[in-house]
Amino acid sequence: MSDWFPGFEQRRIATSGAEINCVIGGSGSPLLMLHGYPQTHVMWHRIAQRLAEHFTVVCSDLRGYGDSAKPEGGAGHINYSKRAMALDQVEVMQTLGFTRFRIAAHDRGARVAHRLCLDHPQAVERAAVLDISPTRIMYGGTDQAFATAYYHWFFLIQPFDLPERLIGADPIYYLHKKIGGSSGGLGLFDPRALAEYERCYTPAMLHASCEDYRAAASIDLEHDAADAERRVECPLLALWGSNGVVHRLFNPIADWGSVARDVRGKPLPCGHYLAEEAPEETLAEMLAFFLP
Repeated sequence: MSDWFPGFEQRRIATSGAEINCVIGGSGSPLLMLHGYPQTHVMWHRIAQRLAEHFTVVCSDLRGYGDSAKPEGGAGHINYSKRAMALDQVEVMQTLGFTRFRIAAHDRGARVAHRLCLDHPQAVERAAVLDISPTRIMYGGTDQAFATAYYHWFFLIQPFDLPERLIGADPIYYLHKKIGGSSGGLGLFDPRALAEYERCYTPAMLHASCEDYRAAASIDLEHDAADAERRVECPLLALWGSNGVVHRLFNPIADWGSVARDVRGKPLPCGHYLAEEAPEETLAEMLAFFLP
């Protein structure tokens, strides 16, 4: 049983590329939930059990994060391409007996979800993406304001081992500055959740997360360019924080409308971490979208 999600079962599932840690609970149609950087599946702790009243909820740690395996990056960071990370999650759901499911994903997890929708369209009924616009659009629109606000996109992609060494000198300081600076401050987070993010922010996860970002600035852009004419076919919900960078510098509905056929969404009254800063509003929007 998961300490964070009473009644949920914890599993470790071997995929073709990594061993993935996840928790499963509830009943009904399957709903896969993916976290962002620099967090773990625990970020869903304020809404997962209530979603489990309606769905079989699977909260998964991405490859390289939390208690999932952290393989080496491979040539061209291929092992942290969103294609590889998406395949992990498809295989997790298949192992659990789900060939078709809904997906809700935040930040890095939402980039994995985007790729999953493109590579495995038959698997996804509906997708919700939290506080991102598509990677290619965000990189393509880079200006001084974006580079300043999202400095970590350009820092973490530097060649090994510059960011690993610099962050590794005081990883908890960096973790707190990163999380607190993208929200209304550390006080918004459950102290136990913050302690869990600290526990998991190991040298191995630090390196893996850099590989994730390095892949996003290289092989993922190649995959996106090759699929420039393809669209997400399932209904897509975009939610974002009205106090965040995505709201200030991008247009999520228009951005997602350029890569998906059926898009709806709105800003919520919070910063980057919707499920922890505005759990009631996030839950309401997800239920309205996923229940039909």
